[in-house]
Amino acid sequence: MPDTRRALLRRLAVGQAEGRAPSMAGAVVRGGRLAWTGARAAAAGAGDSSSPGAADGPGVQYRIGSITKTFVAVLVLRLRDEGLLTLDDPLGKHLAGSVAPDVTIAQLLSHSSGLAAEARGPWWERTPGELRPEAGDLFGENPRRLPAGRRFHYSNPGYALLGALIERLRDGEPWGEVLRREVLEPLGMSRTTLRPEAPHADGWAVHPWADVLLPEPAQDTGLMSPAGQLWSTVEDLGRWAAFLTHGDDRVLGASTLAEMRTPAVPPEGAEWDAGFGLGLQLMRRNRRLLVGHTGSMPGFLASLWIDVEQDVAGIALANCTSGPAISAVAADLAAIVAEREPRIPEPWRPQPGPVDRELLALTGPWYWGAHPYVLRLRADRALELSLMQGTGGRASRFRAEADGTWTGLDGYFAGESLRVVRAGDGSVSHLDLGTFVFTRGPYEPAGPVPGGVDAEGWRGC
Repeated sequence: MPDTRRALLRRLAVGQAEGRAPSMAGAVVRGGRLAWTGARAAAAGAGDSSSPGAADGPGVQYRIGSITKTFVAVLVLRLRDEGLLTLDDPLGKHLAGSVAPDVTIAQLLSHSSGLAAEARGPWWERTPGELRPEAGDLFGENPRRLPAGRRFHYSNPGYALLGALIERLRDGEPWGEVLRREVLEPLGMSRTTLRPEAPHADGWAVHPWADVLLPEPAQDTGLMSPAGQLWSTVEDLGRWAAFLTHGDDRVLGASTLAEMRTPAVPPEGAEWDAGFGLGLQLMRRNRRLLVGHTGSMPGFLASLWIDVEQDVAGIALANCTSGPAISAVAADLAAIVAEREPRIPEPWRPQPGPVDRELLALTGPWYWGAHPYVLRLRADRALELSLMQGTGGRASRFRAEADGTWTGLDGYFAGESLRVVRAGDGSVSHLDLGTFVFTRGPYEPAGPVPGGVDAEGWRGC
């Protein structure tokens, strides 16, 4: 709507002006498509080294820094889904001679490996990758900073190791080529590249106390490229946001992306507002949970935040080293749309196909002791168990398995098995959920309740 578009442009303009960015580009993705783009610049002329501005349209490339890590994580999860690795595998199982052979793939993805935050030597983001030609050159004498698996500790070299892992399991093919073939081409992201391709913005540093500029170098970081090398556009990142929200079976399914969005390391602080999944950052802002990533490289800032519940994403890119609150701009772009134009839910539709009457007969009230629950049937034979009233219960969703059981997807029963137990005559006796017994009535005297039920049954005072 016009008022929403004006509010979006104003937020981008405030971000560019107050942050003193030579240029800033923004976008909003709604319902899986690019719904709005905007740009503000000090001067026009994308790719023109005499002009700091680069706001010539949504196809202008900016360096996206650590948003690159989300692409690397998707490649690793593809390897997992293909059965070439498990997330619990130690790195040394696949990369011989690693400085940290015992850290797991999951710990590297979630920045809980305890490895050093930065690469050895001079500031790796501003110096050529040739200074670190071998994997051993990425770490100093003490690559470990914390015990593995205990705490979140951001590690750029950790993602360099994941890039090497991808190359090892893809028969030596450079990770960037794997990315292009397996991810970028299927998603139509032709303007996302390892090196800049015109039209692109130039990177600048803005003096903290004067309105003057200094050009920043755009180095090829070599082995560190999986940590932050990519260049992209708001158009391409719009496609990426849609993919991270909905999935694409040509690249990665929706269930795996939901796994990536799940917190993987313990939050720190009594009331956490930031966390990390598998390659994706998590942020609580104004009572909304956002997933995505931020990025920075010399001369560039980037941010992509997705409100999955509202199916809206905000993207912001700037060509300066510091100044703009780029994360807040991207989050606010998503929030403006979510608040002014709340998502209209899809219409309810009955499930397609014939009804499995045995499954239908399982639905309705069940009782764990005196706790009343309700079991609902969902699409693809999935089940959902929720507390009917009160508190103190444990709800979960369940995926149907080929052997006639169900596996918990979330909550207390995540990973636990739900099975239907039948009596000798074939009728349903009860549900067994990880040894929890659910019966059709609360503490039925004849029911299979562990420990038995008092013979006199329920009574008054």
